[in-house]
Amino acid sequence: MGACMALCSLASCASCLCGSAPCLLCGCCPSSNNSTVTRLLYSFFLLLGTLVSIIMILPGMETQLRKIPGFCQGGTAIPGIENHVNCDVIVGYKSVYRMCFAMACFFFLFSAIMIRVKSSKDPRAAIQNGFWFFKFLILVGITVGAFFIPDGTFHDVWFYFGIVGSFMFILIQLILLIDFAHSWNEVWVRNAEEGNSKCWFSGLLFFTVLHYALAFAAVVLFYLYYTKPDNCAEHKFFISFNLILCVIISVVSVLPKVQDASPQSGLLQSSIITLYTMYVTWSAMTNNPNRECNPSLLSLVSNISTTEAMPTSSPGMVQWWDAQGIVGLVIFLFCTFYASIRSSSNAQVNRLMQTEEGKGSMGGEEVGEDGLRRVVDNEEDGVTYNYSFFHFHLLLASLYIMMTLTNWYKPDITTQAMQSSMPAVWVKISSSWLGLGLYLWTLVAPVVFPSRDFN
Repeated sequence: MGACMALCSLASCASCLCGSAPCLLCGCCPSSNNSTVTRLLYSFFLLLGTLVSIIMILPGMETQLRKIPGFCQGGTAIPGIENHVNCDVIVGYKSVYRMCFAMACFFFLFSAIMIRVKSSKDPRAAIQNGFWFFKFLILVGITVGAFFIPDGTFHDVWFYFGIVGSFMFILIQLILLIDFAHSWNEVWVRNAEEGNSKCWFSGLLFFTVLHYALAFAAVVLFYLYYTKPDNCAEHKFFISFNLILCVIISVVSVLPKVQDASPQSGLLQSSIITLYTMYVTWSAMTNNPNRECNPSLLSLVSNISTTEAMPTSSPGMVQWWDAQGIVGLVIFLFCTFYASIRSSSNAQVNRLMQTEEGKGSMGGEEVGEDGLRRVVDNEEDGVTYNYSFFHFHLLLASLYIMMTLTNWYKPDITTQAMQSSMPAVWVKISSSWLGLGLYLWTLVAPVVFPSRDFN
């Protein structure tokens, strides 16, 4: 989609940026639904902000900025030019907090504007689906203003906003994974019934076993490296309790009554949720401030002591590119892209995600008299997703990115440094429990309420 749109003429691009929603596409692009293109473009804004945050947190960035004459306060100045920029603010965790604050404000603004939009006939739908150039200017303006926020208690307060928002986004990630697993299972089972059943069922079996094997291997490694015989009681509880919960949901997913009421449920979905739960458990344990229970991967690989493997970094410098941070970023990218193009037939997940059943994917072709394809307005009768909730979801994603890039560390106002904290541990663990509860509900709800339509 992105490569195709890049080949469009400048006139076409201008119509997309400044015009209304059904903008002109170039001849090489396939026709797309209005709702899909809009979600992809908003997701692009989020990914652009994420990229800027990553660049600003890279090591050595402050040193490079200070080489620019007259740029940083206290740096080498050109005669007659004052140093106006505080380079301590535009690099490190402070820049991440401000960039993500700007994105959160941007999406909160549109979430409030788009409340109760029912169809594309609503005048606000034109704002949702068009005027992209002006939206970009708004985002840039909010971002510039965010970097003028005084330090004070801003970072400490915004940390707790990040904690709450990330907790909610982890649940949304799990709901999206549930939806993806249901869609995956449904498509492969349908292909098996229509074609080579042996091949498709073998594929389902292979990935199910693979997911469970990875989850079991993770549990073994957790017990080996994140617990001690006479210490780390919290980690022992987290690992054991989550393992028991994963066994329970796996057994429930194949019970005869559950299968009769919800034939699309199965072990593939449970295996994906189990693996994701193990990731969240691992991510939580890596935030434990007790270094004896939280060894660095470097010390595990090279047999270096924990203190030697954790060099003292300059204040504000946060290294997010450890294993759990990279995995979290990959899962975030997948879920963001999937949320932009998803079209689910799972009624319960659609209710949780505020979308309409069976809508929002690729529609029919609409070709103009000049032979060029156009974006199809597929929301004249009703929106295919809740505009306000979608922006709220991106707001939470902004907060999750902020916490991921700063390793969920808590800013210390006194030392201007970042520290691990137990609140981050409990937020992640409790989100895994609530997420497992949501998945269990999608399994038992059709049994508990047989009169309702969950198909």
